[in-house]
Amino acid sequence: MCRNIRTLFNFDPPATEDEIHAASLQYVRKITGYNKPSKVNEEAFIRAVNEIAMVSSELMNTLVTSSEPRNREVEAERARIRAAERYGTDERTQK
Repeated sequence: MCRNIRTLFNFDPPATEDEIHAASLQYVRKITGYNKPSKVNEEAFIRAVNEIAMVSSELMNTLVTSSEPRNREVEAERARIRAAERYGTDERTQK
């Protein structure tokens, strides 16, 4: 589950609210062990996701860096290369 949480800070264009919400959902799933909570826990689960997303958004908006923003396409290509090295596959050759 946690593999889906990606670094969101210092990208051009900046992370969207949807990306922040998705990362918050993955975090709550990871720490609770629930992919989908039971009805009795659903309200607390959703509230936690929303609160973590809100705090994460505030954090992203207040962080400061002197480094240049990273390019999403370049970072995605680096991730594909790392995955190919780790798992011994290359997505480009599977198409």
